[in-house]
Amino acid sequence: MKSLFLPLLIATFLSQISPLSADTLPDPDGKPADMSKPVQVYILLGQSNMLGFGRIESGKKGSEGSLSHAANEKGLYPYLIDDEGNWTERKDVRNVRVMGSGTGGSKLLNNEWLTIKKSNIGPEIGIGHYVGEATDAPVLILKSCIGNRALGWDLLPPGSEGFEFTDAKGKTWVHPGYKGSPDKWEKGTEPNPIKWYAGMQYDGDIARAKEVLESLGNFYPEATDYEVAGFFWWQGDRDSRSAALSSRYEHNLANLIKQLRTEFDAPNANFVCASLGQTKKGATDGGGKILDAMLAVDGNSGKYPEFKGNVAAVYTHPISKGGSSGAHYNGNAETYMNVGEAMGKAMVELMRP
Repeated sequence: MKSLFLPLLIATFLSQISPLSADTLPDPDGKPADMSKPVQVYILLGQSNMLGFGRIESGKKGSEGSLSHAANEKGLYPYLIDDEGNWTERKDVRNVRVMGSGTGGSKLLNNEWLTIKKSNIGPEIGIGHYVGEATDAPVLILKSCIGNRALGWDLLPPGSEGFEFTDAKGKTWVHPGYKGSPDKWEKGTEPNPIKWYAGMQYDGDIARAKEVLESLGNFYPEATDYEVAGFFWWQGDRDSRSAALSSRYEHNLANLIKQLRTEFDAPNANFVCASLGQTKKGATDGGGKILDAMLAVDGNSGKYPEFKGNVAAVYTHPISKGGSSGAHYNGNAETYMNVGEAMGKAMVELMRP
């Protein structure tokens, strides 16, 4: 249960930021966090690439693109390997992942100190190391998401309104607001609701994250207090495939940021999103609209003054190692590490006064 009052949030949080430069990352020192401070919670949301498909070991495609090859043969991400050649483990950052479809049950997939396990990796590794190194307080990386979900439909946040969209054939479609169903219907016809509704995955992902926080001690040993310090969002592939949803992405993304802060009673929580790796600046397709939307909500764009200094967008094309979001970047672990590091660095910069 949260025990700190909001007026103390900023002063307390800033006191927990270490003088780490966002461009450096030492090896983990193996020391536990200062448990007299509330756990700093970072909630990771999105779809399949946030889940993580980065290969750890060599597979059918060979060693190139695996995390083992990148770390052991190419010398990348040296903080992941200790002096004996084993994967390092942070004792100040917990890695927790829950998953479920819609508002269905929750499956616990990770609950351990941040390290490399046998399963694939996502951006949480880079994120966790950068945020953990920059924070003296205990850190909880809490991922709650599932694949193949659209912000404009499955992940639509509460308070979102419906809209109309005219397609290339001249037909006008009605798209529902939060809790509306089905996903669309032709204007002038009666909607035929289905068992799924707009925002059903949002409701489920948020509920599962809150379940973890309600029993915090089961996920971060000895912890009793927490603050939701930030959100990470890597999503957009599903929306990019729809002219209607990609056209609405900026509106929905801005609403999402505001709603998440309300949902977790965290008005000062920072927000970092990352673009689709295959999309270059200047693209005019659905992916280009997703990228433009993310760059628009970035606090430095000036379009949303309230996001200045607390929202950042990471342009991932220069750090992606090929493939597309739909193909999970061919499972290349370097892409997932690079994106995670970049998102972590962006969050560290937002944390600074």
